[in-house]
Amino acid sequence: MKVTVNGEPRELAEAASVAEVIASVTAARTGVAAALNDEVVRRSAWETTPLRDGDRLEVLTAVQGG
Repeated sequence: MKVTVNGEPRELAEAASVAEVIASVTAARTGVAAALNDEVVRRSAWETTPLRDGDRLEVLTAVQGG
């Protein structure tokens, strides 16, 4: 299936979860947020939220600096 992740098209296995895609984008364990089709997905739901063909997932990581 085709899903857009952070603005880039990706080919994923059927029923890939939000958690699986986040793990492929970042190794960070904290400071990560996800939005699926413009709706925030709570961290507790990442494992159980499947992606579908045509979905848009944004994975955001906190950045510190000055």
